[in-house]
Amino acid sequence: MTPGQTDFPDDIFTEPEDVDPDTLANLGPLTRLAGVWEGHKGVDVNPKAEGPERRVYLERIEMQPIDPQPNGPQLFYGLRYHVHIATDEEDTTFHDQVGYWLWEPKTGLIMQTLAIPRGQVALAGGHAKPGDKVLRVRAERGSPSYGIGSTDFLEWAFRTESFELEVTFHDDGRWSYVSDTMLAVRGRAEPFRHRDRNTLGKVGEPTPNPLVRIRRDGVPPRVAHGMTG
Repeated sequence: MTPGQTDFPDDIFTEPEDVDPDTLANLGPLTRLAGVWEGHKGVDVNPKAEGPERRVYLERIEMQPIDPQPNGPQLFYGLRYHVHIATDEEDTTFHDQVGYWLWEPKTGLIMQTLAIPRGQVALAGGHAKPGDKVLRVRAERGSPSYGIGSTDFLEWAFRTESFELEVTFHDDGRWSYVSDTMLAVRGRAEPFRHRDRNTLGKVGEPTPNPLVRIRRDGVPPRVAHGMTG
């Protein structure tokens, strides 16, 4: 089940005052995702006319901290990410994806937003706490909060019923993921489980978020706030 919350405060306008601008110090369970990562043995199983196809892929993910994000009384710390996937057999991009990983320290809510340039977006949610070795988020078609939006063609031909991602952190500093996307493929009686999995190692450190860099360079906080929105 995706997370739900109904105990929101009556004051929906006042933003938190105790906001630490250093995102990298406040990512909680997302801390180990920050940086630049590569994996060379990803496996994708996707639907084709003749049956399931298994492909091995190369992957690069960049996850950089963003400034703290107040949402009325809510406060999120997070990472902006870009996933680029290719294969040894082709020069074209196999998969491209952008979005955010977000964490709300007050409630333990974690979220992944994703957008792919084939006309699909999703918001997946879950809960975690600092130090957790496994993160799980989920989105379901038709959910008003943690849902999936697709083009008319994808709804007609490859309807996404649900998306679930599990991330596992390893003691050697690497992390792995398994993503399961349940598809209703036109003309097929049974749903298809589109699965991707990979293990990634760090190849670059994260860059401090803009607000921290501005203040570090000696710009007064008042000016920094105006420059970051």
